[in-house]
Amino acid sequence: MKGDRVEIVVDAGDTTRTYEVTASRAGRRVETAVRRGVVEVSEVTRNGSVVRTARFMATRVLALVEQPEPRSGVDEVEGEAA
Repeated sequence: MKGDRVEIVVDAGDTTRTYEVTASRAGRRVETAVRRGVVEVSEVTRNGSVVRTARFMATRVLALVEQPEPRSGVDEVEGEAA
């Protein structure tokens, strides 16, 4: 499924910067990991190969927003009473 997206808001001193990592092709996904003071956001293929990675210092990251793409063709039923 194409469309997983992660937005990263980083403190850049006197301002903030927003970065976006998006799964560029169908079947890819975006994974996040926090390791040893570093936030890694990676685009990964179906078989687990990393295509590209963005790294940020964890102390500078203000927000990390994961936004999955809404699935098409799936009917959601809200508040249906039996």
